[in-house]
Amino acid sequence: MQDFNSHDFVEKQIAEIRKQVGNERALVAISGGVDSTTSAVLTHKAIGGNLICVMLDDAFMRIGEAQHIRDLVSQDPIKLPIKILSVQERFLTALRGLQDAEEKRKAFRETFYTVLGETAKHEGCKMLVQGTIKADVVETTGGVKTQHNVLEQMGINTIGRYGFEVVEPLKTLYKEQVRIVARYIGIPTEIAERQPFPGPGLSVRVVGKIKRDELDLAKKATVIVEKNFKEHNPSQYFAAIFDDKTKPYLKSPRIQKIAADHFKVLPSQVTLKFFEAKATGTIAGERRYGGIAALKVQTKEGHLHKPQIPNLVALQAKVIAEEPIFTRILYAINDRCQTQLYVVVLRAIQTHDFLTAKVAEIPWTTLDETADKILETCPNVSSVYYDVTPKPPATIEME
Repeated sequence: MQDFNSHDFVEKQIAEIRKQVGNERALVAISGGVDSTTSAVLTHKAIGGNLICVMLDDAFMRIGEAQHIRDLVSQDPIKLPIKILSVQERFLTALRGLQDAEEKRKAFRETFYTVLGETAKHEGCKMLVQGTIKADVVETTGGVKTQHNVLEQMGINTIGRYGFEVVEPLKTLYKEQVRIVARYIGIPTEIAERQPFPGPGLSVRVVGKIKRDELDLAKKATVIVEKNFKEHNPSQYFAAIFDDKTKPYLKSPRIQKIAADHFKVLPSQVTLKFFEAKATGTIAGERRYGGIAALKVQTKEGHLHKPQIPNLVALQAKVIAEEPIFTRILYAINDRCQTQLYVVVLRAIQTHDFLTAKVAEIPWTTLDETADKILETCPNVSSVYYDVTPKPPATIEME
């Protein structure tokens, strides 16, 4: 990072964009994140009014996000004219019934680029500008997970398939370098410092098949988590949701003993859950789809044992070393007396390059407050957990 020169990068990219695009019109889909917005501003500086900016309201955004981002990017200082395309039903239909994380990501990608291909043709654009960064390329070409914005690097002929050539001004940069560029070219702090949001949005934070009521709960939980976790400044933080359906596991007593020994409690004070849902993980840079286990440890008085986060991460490492079929270890924060349809997982990480990540040390007061508010706001949620799995063996997103 110390050798990175934002001035030189910006001057070079503006020249390269002008050379690549020439006199053609170009289309850019702005999500409101730092990557796509920075790409849009650089391209606007290069080709001016020949850039057409759109936002796809795809059903998987935060509550009110499309309108908020439109207002933000169309005003000073960046003043990008932007149109919102309402395509919610199209995306929901494309992902309906899909269970596997990779199938969902690929269905999202195909729908995303088909819509943009149609829009580019309508607007007379032969170029598509997008905010692909280095971490996206590394993870997709390495087989960890399919980033929706990686195409040519996977051998996809974008001209033949979608009708446009791809322009990627940021593909050599990591996230922190993108933020440096964003600040340099005057992008507002709210965007330049905005936490990452996956290209497929909440579709990868609703684990497994997407149900409308579950998606609505994910949106409500997202508002609560982003409000409460922000002050602790994690690199990324969010809520995920999946069905509260469990299954027996033959080695439960072994894991129970590991947890009991770790916290110096009786095995009877340890409660375990093994969910039917699965989550994406990574080992030696390769993608793995594994199980989700949740632990709850109580004191002799029946209260929740609240150890420091590093202690929970250490327990996670012991459990996964013993049972590597798991890619996620969760720890209980709060739950209801009666089982409901879903469980919510809170995730917060610290990272420099998003290729590896540590679990953020969110205080228990914040975890408690957040879980209480989610249970109050989302009546169909049984329990709220904190994901204590670093990357690796987990990926940052659940899917």
